[in-house]
Amino acid sequence: MARKETNTRNSLLEAAFAMVTDEGMAAVTARKLAAKAGCSTQPIFRLFKGMEEVYEELFMMAIAHFGEFFGSYQKGSKIPFVDLGMAYIGYAAEYKNIFTVLFIAEERYGKALYDLINGDSGEVGKELTKAKEAGCKDAAGMFMKMWMLIHGAACMSLTGDYDLGADDTRRLLEESYAAFS
Repeated sequence: MARKETNTRNSLLEAAFAMVTDEGMAAVTARKLAAKAGCSTQPIFRLFKGMEEVYEELFMMAIAHFGEFFGSYQKGSKIPFVDLGMAYIGYAAEYKNIFTVLFIAEERYGKALYDLINGDSGEVGKELTKAKEAGCKDAAGMFMKMWMLIHGAACMSLTGDYDLGADDTRRLLEESYAAFS
């Protein structure tokens, strides 16, 4: 009777994603992943072409993770880009290592930053439409101004330099939108 396979692609990817969440992508090496999964490196190289395939799969998992977070984030602001900003900054604060993989690291496996933010549900497009409906003459220009603020605040949260609470952040985004108008 053949021995039952205990290590699957999914179990290895789940272990690797836990490592990314806790320590970042650089922590995921074949040896460390094997130790985390309780196996040798042999199943990793049998199930994946190499570690680069593992990293790409982890990146796709990170995209899905951000999409789930954003999808479940409580929205309700009538002011364009505020909900997007609150979710993005909140994600950076809560999931620093995954945020870094998605939005800071150079390797994005052919995905543009805009595509990662926009997601499958077209969130940026929705915000651009919202801005146009609110009377913004240059919604794309407004997005760029707001995005610089949003991304900057999110990056500051990675280093511990962002100390505004949710209410102050929301107010900052609302005031910035008004000032940029």
